[in-house]
Amino acid sequence: MVAATIALIYNEVSRFIQGYKSVTPSQLTQLINRQDALLVDVSALKDFEQGHIPGARQVAMSQMDAENPALAKVRSLPVAICCRNGVQSAQAARRLVKAGFEQVYNLEGGVAAWQRAELPLVSGKS
Repeated sequence: MVAATIALIYNEVSRFIQGYKSVTPSQLTQLINRQDALLVDVSALKDFEQGHIPGARQVAMSQMDAENPALAKVRSLPVAICCRNGVQSAQAARRLVKAGFEQVYNLEGGVAAWQRAELPLVSGKS
């Protein structure tokens, strides 16, 4: 019981420190449908074209900063980030938080988790 409590506290403190929230595929669906979240996929272009979440926009990691005019326009909106497995998107989420974005979400497990949840993917460019 004590170990579970410590793990829960650690999780909550970590989420607070990182400044963004990790979400499941079903939570991401709600963000997109209810809050009109912008979905940004930081996967390599080749991976993105092979399969991505419907409505996602591919943005290279090198463009994930406050200087990007397209991102600067959506600073006040909810922005969800994903990649193939959730690792690069976590880095991108941290960059956006540092740039002053307040509503940043990372798809935990990335597009792979989306697929495991049996949710649709589309191929080609967005």
